[in-house]
Amino acid sequence: MPSTQKWPEQGWALLQLLLVAFFSQTEELVCRQIGVPESPQLYKDGDIMLGGIFSFHSSWKDRQDTYIQKPLPLQCTSLNFRGFQFAQAMLFAIEEINNSTDLLPGISLGYKIYDACGSIARSVRVALSLANGNEVASDTSQAPCIRLSQVQAIMGETSSSPCMAIATVIGPFHIPMISHFATCACLSDKTKYPSFLRTVPSDYYQSRALAQLVKHFGWTWVGAIRTNDDYGNNGMATFIETAQQLGICLEYSVSFFRTDPPDKIQKIIDTIKTSTSKVIVAFLSFMDMDVVLHELSHNNLTGYQWVGSEGWIFDSQTPLNSSGNKMFTEFWEALFSCKFRQSQPSSGHQKGCTGHEDLTGVQNSFTDMSLMPIFNNVYKGVYAVAHTLHSILNCNKTFKPIHLLKKIQFKTKEGDEVYFNEDGDPAAKYEIINWQPTEKGIVDFVTVGLHDATLHAGKQLNLQNRSLIWAQNSQQVPLSVCSEKCPPGTRKVLQKGKPVCCYDCLRCAEGEISNITDSITCVRCHPEFWSNERRDACVKKKAEFLSYKEIMGALLTAASLFGTCITNVVALIFFIYRKTPIVRANNSELSFLLLFSLTLCFLCSLTFIGRPTEWSCMLRHTAFGITFVLCISCVLGKTIMVLMAFRATLPSSNVMKWFGPAQQRLSVLFFTFIQVIICVLWLTISPPFPFKNFKEFKDTIILECALGSAVGFWAVLGYIGLLAMFCFILAFLARKLPDNFNEAKFITFSMLIFCAVWITFIPAYISSPGKFSVAVEIFAILASSFGLLFCIFIPKCYIILLKPEKNTKKNMMGKGAPK
Repeated sequence: MPSTQKWPEQGWALLQLLLVAFFSQTEELVCRQIGVPESPQLYKDGDIMLGGIFSFHSSWKDRQDTYIQKPLPLQCTSLNFRGFQFAQAMLFAIEEINNSTDLLPGISLGYKIYDACGSIARSVRVALSLANGNEVASDTSQAPCIRLSQVQAIMGETSSSPCMAIATVIGPFHIPMISHFATCACLSDKTKYPSFLRTVPSDYYQSRALAQLVKHFGWTWVGAIRTNDDYGNNGMATFIETAQQLGICLEYSVSFFRTDPPDKIQKIIDTIKTSTSKVIVAFLSFMDMDVVLHELSHNNLTGYQWVGSEGWIFDSQTPLNSSGNKMFTEFWEALFSCKFRQSQPSSGHQKGCTGHEDLTGVQNSFTDMSLMPIFNNVYKGVYAVAHTLHSILNCNKTFKPIHLLKKIQFKTKEGDEVYFNEDGDPAAKYEIINWQPTEKGIVDFVTVGLHDATLHAGKQLNLQNRSLIWAQNSQQVPLSVCSEKCPPGTRKVLQKGKPVCCYDCLRCAEGEISNITDSITCVRCHPEFWSNERRDACVKKKAEFLSYKEIMGALLTAASLFGTCITNVVALIFFIYRKTPIVRANNSELSFLLLFSLTLCFLCSLTFIGRPTEWSCMLRHTAFGITFVLCISCVLGKTIMVLMAFRATLPSSNVMKWFGPAQQRLSVLFFTFIQVIICVLWLTISPPFPFKNFKEFKDTIILECALGSAVGFWAVLGYIGLLAMFCFILAFLARKLPDNFNEAKFITFSMLIFCAVWITFIPAYISSPGKFSVAVEIFAILASSFGLLFCIFIPKCYIILLKPEKNTKKNMMGKGAPK
């Protein structure tokens, strides 16, 4: 139907009309504040307004709200002069800027300063008052609700927890907030607090600086106490983390708040009383510190060394520090002339300053200028805002103050550089203050060092130890350790169930040292070194070998030379009487060759004495093996000749032609050549070499000759033993041959001695330690050589020299007169 078709068009037009009417009514809405407005405690109008939140009071009256009616306004108590001082620092900076022709010329700065009373809830309330422009409820203005915040920046608050609450509320409005004393590291988080900045360094750096300070004085066993709020908990957490990295242990870590019940505070006092640490690290506000000191004094607990955070400067009993520069002097004069404190109270009962008051005779914390560095932080914050506004007004573009404030960089007239890093923090530089009593009975602040976190790790801390006064006015650095330092020569052994700072000192084992204090391990000395008696240094081991200079070496050398001399004397006697029957009886050529080989045997023992070298090691064993085989071969030749000579006396025997002089020489050469082949193979495959034996003795190096190839060594000895046994058997068989002077008897005795010596040598050589094994080997060489010399040649020399009547052919043939 026609009417039905027209309805959608009429409905759409009506909807458009309603939307237009709605938006027209929206534009006509005005801003009206709900509730009672907050009036500032200090106010001055200006072209650009700055806000300030300080605690002129430190506490408030407790009350029980019934929630039936609207809670009454907070009743602040306990006047806090420090808050007034911070406010005066802000006013001083504003007045100085207003009088400047270079910074914001022609523009006046005003201020609205509120008292937060130390309450987080009130801090948030007054922050909102600064953010919404503080319109009065009776305002009938029809201005649209598009006004910006009345203040361009907020200075304050002093503590970290109120700043966290305020920054959370005003962050979305992009109103800059600059604190002069909120140091919690958590406020550096720009995702949570995007508009928060500060002119005091973060506790992250302060906590690390405190840990480095504690480490600097060698305190590894400390107690810790903190305020139970964001400032204390975050600051102490960073301190504990850094302390653990530096090897510092906490005996206890307790937290409290000044409003805690007495029994909880008493538990903390009992903890301190029963502790063994003498250093207490305190992350406390000045109000909490007052409570702790009062309780410690009440319990007569003294002698503790306190190490604290910057919050201690708030102590209300700290003395007047007269130091200051020109800017601080001007501030002092301005403070006591009261010319900048133009107050416009909202209620009639409040009285303003006339400018004629004389405060120079007042002695309280309001006249205490010891906090000048903190006042300077307020001063810097105001100037940072002024420089930011100056840059915005000189620029054609539109900027939000917070964005440009983060990039501002300037110098104060005192030369201090002001800037903010990406976290809104300044450079971390600290003065280290030592409380020192004066003659007047008050405590003075003395700067004893600096800590600059912008420098390299090893150069951050700079202390003047000579100016420090310790607990109980001592000049000595107090000691606070769980265990005494372990001296060099010992290592730390942790005590079961206790922190790493509690340990016992265990002496290093033999052969190990520690040359530093508090070493956690003992280092084993190089094999050529050994630990000294104190176990703090490695000393070179004494090298031990059979030396000519020691008694045993000298005696063996003398025995060797004596044997050589005796052998040469015998050879001389034999040479002189070479034509006598007794010398010619058993082939004088073999006798002289045997004497020569015995001389070599005596001399080869000298190669075993002295420091082993590569050549001496190869020479001593090979020379010994070859000379002894030559010697045994000669004895074997003489034995065979005796047997052949007896066979030659038998009828129809022609055996001597098969063992004449030529055969005797060839037999000696053949037997000796086999030993030469064995020695050449030994030296070629794996020769003996000088070796340092570290295992035999702990503190001595045994210099010896390693065998190289043990098979080669035992092959040389085995071959000598085989020839000796063969010679012994033949001599034993010929011992009863009919002859007045049967040489086989003496060869049997000589071989018996020889075999006995070398059979006993083997176990003695293996079991003898160090140089004694060499001495055993030399003794075996000399003993066997002397055995051969005495058994074979001495009886003949006896006949030659003392019984010449028996030295006849008839006597040798058994045809002499009967005995």
